[in-house]
Amino acid sequence: MPPHRFHAAAPAGDDGGLIMRSLLFVPGDDVNKLAKALASGADALIVDLEDSVAEARKPAARATAAAFVAEARRLAIRPRLYVRVNPFAGGLTAADLDAVVPAAPDGVVLPKCLGGADVQRLGANLAVREAEHGLADGSTRIIAIATESARALFGFASYRGASGRLEGLAWGGEDLSADLGAETNRLPDGAYAAPYALARTLTLVGAVAAETRPIDAVATNFRDLDGLRAEALAARRDGFVAKMAIHPAQVAVINDVFSPSPEAIARARAIVAAFDAAPGAGVVALDGEMLDLPHLKQAKRLLDSA
Repeated sequence: MPPHRFHAAAPAGDDGGLIMRSLLFVPGDDVNKLAKALASGADALIVDLEDSVAEARKPAARATAAAFVAEARRLAIRPRLYVRVNPFAGGLTAADLDAVVPAAPDGVVLPKCLGGADVQRLGANLAVREAEHGLADGSTRIIAIATESARALFGFASYRGASGRLEGLAWGGEDLSADLGAETNRLPDGAYAAPYALARTLTLVGAVAAETRPIDAVATNFRDLDGLRAEALAARRDGFVAKMAIHPAQVAVINDVFSPSPEAIARARAIVAAFDAAPGAGVVALDGEMLDLPHLKQAKRLLDSA
């Protein structure tokens, strides 16, 4: 395969940090879209070998994805690099991993995940390939898409303690609605219908219980940026820390919503300072308000995200 000069695009993001607000899907077989994605401003790119790649093109997509990851890793400033492999049930996962792990992506996104056992299985597969290619054990992280079948909704309790590689739980409604045989996953006003609202909630509480990142689903209408903003604001309000995107135009909105405001940062610092000034206190007063330890936890979490 001829070399691809992916680094001709202006890179964005920082490979050294763990802050992830936006995760942009990019087809793994499209050289031009991969190059442009580096300039999107996304905190992470998800190079897709699954849904966006036709069956006949998957071998070529593996080679293209591996070349892209290997080149992009050499950039001084870059987004985090993930590869969405094909699900275990399709029999293509091993070939995907054989192709992309030698390029040392930051992580792998596992679709159609059923629970902690699938995460452990992927972790074992990654460990073998890391050892074969001289990569540090555990260096390849895992994000699981955890709601793509009815069966998957019963697996959330199993993620806690499943693997130290687990970096996030994400959700989506499209595959779930197909599995359920639903006509649509949205109500006329754009809100999610009850089964998908449940899947969203389970992802949030399941991720928090597993001490990993809860990641909100894509908004499929990439032209409706106002709707995207409203959906992202609701996700942030409820506790999600990031959102996936399917188009570069969505990235700026997502980054803006999930970036703490200067006022919020100043408030969080004041809360931490108030507790630091009263060692051992369970409650402190600040600006006429009584604050307890959950407020301190929220403030520290916000400062971590900033």
